[in-house]
Amino acid sequence: MKTTNKIKWLSEPEKHDYPAAFSYLSLIFDKTKTKQFVNQLNKAPVIQYKAKDIFRASSLSLLGISNSHVKKDIKKIQNKIRLSPLLLVRNSNNGKVIIADGYHRLCAVYALDEDALIPCKIV
Repeated sequence: MKTTNKIKWLSEPEKHDYPAAFSYLSLIFDKTKTKQFVNQLNKAPVIQYKAKDIFRASSLSLLGISNSHVKKDIKKIQNKIRLSPLLLVRNSNNGKVIIADGYHRLCAVYALDEDALIPCKIV
């Protein structure tokens, strides 16, 4: 279902998004590589991709609207509260995109409008 409300976004990711990205990426990469990615993300420009394209590139499953974090983000969208842009990393080893931070936001946006443009930082 397409949302008639325009989704509001912050111009930059929130400060706490970077430690969250570090925590997740450190499960996949060693500490040195993880630090490199987070530093690069911090400096990267914000660009936009469609929700459906991010999902396809990540090969992740869509979380349903019954997920508590997705519900919370849908409520933010409905209340016109600005969401934080996603933090993405290109994994050249497998040709997929890693959602370092923002998976629940992506699922919430996708549930409302799969064609919605989502601001992201990607390295």
